[in-house]
Amino acid sequence: MTRACLVIRRQLSLCTTTKVVREVRRTTSTSLPPFSDEATLYVHWPYCLKRCTYCNFNKYIPRSVDHSVMTECLQREAETLVRLSQVSRITSVFFGGGTPSLAQPSTIAAVLQTISRHAHLSGDAEVTLEVNPTPVGLAKLKDFVIAGVNRFSIGVQTLNDDDLKVLGRDHNSQHALRTLSEAKRLCPGRVSVDVMFGRPSQSVESWERELEKLLSVCDDHVSLYQLTLERGTHLFKQVHRDELSMPGDDVTAAMYSTARRMLEKEGFVQYEVSNFARHGAVSGHNLGYWKAQQYIGIGPGAHGRFIPIAAGGVQREARTQTLEPDVWIREVQQRGHGTRRCIKLNHVDLLEEVLVMGLRLTEGITHEHWKLFSPNADLHRILGVSAEVQKLQQTGTLILDERGLQCSWGGLALLDSILPTLLVELDAYFHSQRLQEGRQSVLPQHRDGQMER
Repeated sequence: MTRACLVIRRQLSLCTTTKVVREVRRTTSTSLPPFSDEATLYVHWPYCLKRCTYCNFNKYIPRSVDHSVMTECLQREAETLVRLSQVSRITSVFFGGGTPSLAQPSTIAAVLQTISRHAHLSGDAEVTLEVNPTPVGLAKLKDFVIAGVNRFSIGVQTLNDDDLKVLGRDHNSQHALRTLSEAKRLCPGRVSVDVMFGRPSQSVESWERELEKLLSVCDDHVSLYQLTLERGTHLFKQVHRDELSMPGDDVTAAMYSTARRMLEKEGFVQYEVSNFARHGAVSGHNLGYWKAQQYIGIGPGAHGRFIPIAAGGVQREARTQTLEPDVWIREVQQRGHGTRRCIKLNHVDLLEEVLVMGLRLTEGITHEHWKLFSPNADLHRILGVSAEVQKLQQTGTLILDERGLQCSWGGLALLDSILPTLLVELDAYFHSQRLQEGRQSVLPQHRDGQMER
């Protein structure tokens, strides 16, 4: 799975874990959110050759894969959901996993052709494929480009071979460097590398040396992710048995700060908490997530956010596809899609996502962007009078001004601790608005609409 999608799930979990009990949840929005005529599209390939020690993604290690059946089902679900959304344009496509570089290039081509038959997918639309930098992945890069891929995201993770073994990766540093070199040749300026910090026994000094080497060979986009211990993974068990030790919070904070400084020195501009680009090579697909645009998710376990207009929908829905590939295949064959869960998002739900996603961007949320989703209540009205928000401003972690709402350079590293306060304030504002509307609705009135005195 694309790590951006994983980050989205973790960030959006804050929208539920910090809720207050509020009647406003019973209200619904009757107007279409913006961007209802276009969407991005995410394709999940669930299969891997092995499971990494830190991974709890939706992935499966099958004895064999029926590529023909998977291709047909991905095509059919893409057709069904694009039609359901009635979007006229798909602005980008991202193939994530799992290990989508294990898919056949013909599968990638077939899915892209199906999308193009049912919505406009321009010839220069960003089409990204995640690649596991093994000899198998390297050998297929050219065929993936022929199939329609024009951007690669390489899961390098680390250039330290010992750490790659600890992480359970099935490539080594030389495999990664060769794959990166070929990807840059095929898609110059459109290759991203994923690199992970906060690994077992890692020091700031070793991280700095490793990053220096990576920056000497990488292309124009870097995604930094801190390794997190996920319950149930092999790495989690190793750490809790004291077989491995993880760096402390102060060390990982120093690693993040060091990386930001080194990337900036090499001409990279940080545009999101984890993402850096130079020469304008930002990920258009991921920007769609951060700006709360619609996205359609196909494949086992994929997530989506769009309005099912063809079914008479007027609200954006949070949709999750069936996790298990075999069950998902049966459902797609029977009814055209494998949507397992569908939750309507009301106005406040949507604003929470705009807030959580938008503050990950270094530019934050402009007043103009917020107004697209909240035309009647601006950021100053909702957050400006809050004592807690004012305290965040006074400490220099949050900025609310005439341009909009954003984290400071230091505040961006503390985003997870800032968001709960903002979500509570957002909820409290709309809860008070609903109570006020309720009181006004029960006041006796004259026929001319004036209240009795």
